[in-house]
Amino acid sequence: MVLALSTAVLCSDKGFNPPPATHAKTYIAHETHEDEGVSIAIDPYDTVEKTAIFKLKYKDYGLLPIRLIISNDGDKPLMLDNLKVVLITDRRDKIEPATQDDIFRRVARPEKVANKPKIQLPIPLPHDNKPIKTEIREEVASAQFVTVPVTAHSSHNGFLFFDVGGIIDPESGAHLSISGIRAGRQELFYFDIPLDKYLNAGSK
Repeated sequence: MVLALSTAVLCSDKGFNPPPATHAKTYIAHETHEDEGVSIAIDPYDTVEKTAIFKLKYKDYGLLPIRLIISNDGDKPLMLDNLKVVLITDRRDKIEPATQDDIFRRVARPEKVANKPKIQLPIPLPHDNKPIKTEIREEVASAQFVTVPVTAHSSHNGFLFFDVGGIIDPESGAHLSISGIRAGRQELFYFDIPLDKYLNAGSK
């Protein structure tokens, strides 16, 4: 999976304006490679209070937003062009982040959510795709994690959206596998962060 670069959308008071991210080490669900000087944290947005920052109710479309925070305490920039992130559920489903097009398709066709009952009719009823509002397009573009380099002694963050439709309790027992990060020509050892760190700490 390659996370596509998005055109930057300037945030205003009326636009997408998430709370500032802090260093990855400040989050409960994080992993640090001291020898490489890199920490990565995940922060699921899975409660009414946390998801209030979004205009779109992603849960209603079977999507789980997870904020990814990468902190670089080393002296070399981290290259993310080969970044690979996979959500591995307790039942071993391997789910890559949804692309913008994936999200827009789901919003346009909410009946495709896997955990919603599907009623088979003798004759399919014609219907038009639900149009995507400009504010939703801008929110998704602003929110999604962008694979730009993480400069030395800085942090970078953004949201990944995982299609968990049809999966009961997708977070419990799941973990996020993160690989493909390079410092110069050297690829870092992969990161593996259990979501149970977040759940068991009562972060909800």
